[in-house]
Amino acid sequence: MEQAAFVCGGAFGARRSTLSTSDLVSSRSAFVARRSNCGVVKFSFQASRAKRSGVVVMATETDTMVKADSATGMHTAAAVSAEISKAMAKKGIERPVIIGVAADSGCGKSTFLRRVADIFGTKLTKAHTPQGEFLTVICLDDFHTHDRMGRREAGVTALDPAANNFDLMYEQVKALKEGKSIMKPIYNHETGEIDPPELVEPNHLVVIEGLHPIYDERVRELLDFSVYLDLADEVKIAWKIQRDMAERGHTLEAILASIESRKPDFAAFIDPQKKHADVVMEILPTELIPDDDEKKVLRVRLIQNEGIEGYEPVFLFDEGSTMEWIPCGKKLACSYPGIKFRSGPDTYYDKSVDVVDCDGGFEKLDEMIYVESHMNNTSTKFYGEVTQQLLKNSSAPGSKNGTGLFQVIMALKMREAYERITGRSITPALS
Repeated sequence: MEQAAFVCGGAFGARRSTLSTSDLVSSRSAFVARRSNCGVVKFSFQASRAKRSGVVVMATETDTMVKADSATGMHTAAAVSAEISKAMAKKGIERPVIIGVAADSGCGKSTFLRRVADIFGTKLTKAHTPQGEFLTVICLDDFHTHDRMGRREAGVTALDPAANNFDLMYEQVKALKEGKSIMKPIYNHETGEIDPPELVEPNHLVVIEGLHPIYDERVRELLDFSVYLDLADEVKIAWKIQRDMAERGHTLEAILASIESRKPDFAAFIDPQKKHADVVMEILPTELIPDDDEKKVLRVRLIQNEGIEGYEPVFLFDEGSTMEWIPCGKKLACSYPGIKFRSGPDTYYDKSVDVVDCDGGFEKLDEMIYVESHMNNTSTKFYGEVTQQLLKNSSAPGSKNGTGLFQVIMALKMREAYERITGRSITPALS
């Protein structure tokens, strides 16, 4: 096995240690490290990869890193920068804002986060961890303590907290919020293996998404805003079949078996997080079609906790009133089975909440301006911004029902939270 050498000490009498390149190299990312001052590690990176002596060298601006306190097991190479990252000054970041998006697999997180990027007017790389000039999205699967084979041998699912390194998750999310860089583990979804870590620098906005962003109380306390995407079982099965058969080549039998095997751990560890979320988007089968088997028409509820600092809940017409509204007619074309909105106060896990409910679909997205004009506290910056965002991503899943509508509104609420916390204004994209 090839090894990479590390020198600890000065030019004279230096001690030499080795680390195998299997700890350093992967098809996705890799690094070359050198020890200095006996225990402090400096990592160099660059976007393009060039093999040299069996090690993939990546070199850009160098960060001084120290091994993370929670770097154990398969995460022994995880690290945290010893000082505030130079990226903070380079990007003009005063304080990174951390947002959590929790959901089970196949619940629409990717589509939602594309809408978030559009609202903030930022582009993301197509790397394992998407990073841009403004926004970074971290998948918390990277903190799995076992690879796929290891979970089988241990008899645990990825949903089980025992299969996740929450100590490291907390340590590294906290470091990012403090303006420090991290060497974050990588869980490779293609191979099911844990790859060598990658550099993640602090950013203006950092979204942590996955199964457990709201599970651990320490991590939850770091979040500036949290969202839970909640799919009813019937809808989840339909969505997962569509995604995994079309995009991943899985068989129907394998998909159904996977769903069934995850149910106990989902109920025990994932689903309870929603009671701690600031906002929950609940996706249910329609009530407009009796005994609907296709699950193509959806009822979507935006459940907003009261008492969130700086958050003004979305409502229809009159704040605090309970009402139903069927807008189909001359101003909004609707095909069968039509569309119905509800709005008003409610309770959710014994908490007071404000709920907006959209059942059914829209025929013409450009007519959504009519619905938008009757919604209040949407956090838009100009008339028609919600409709503009729906039209901008018209082919995205859910664009013609409450899923897309409320995803856009939640993204606007994230922008508002960022502006409130940082005191900075985001200029909206006008096209």
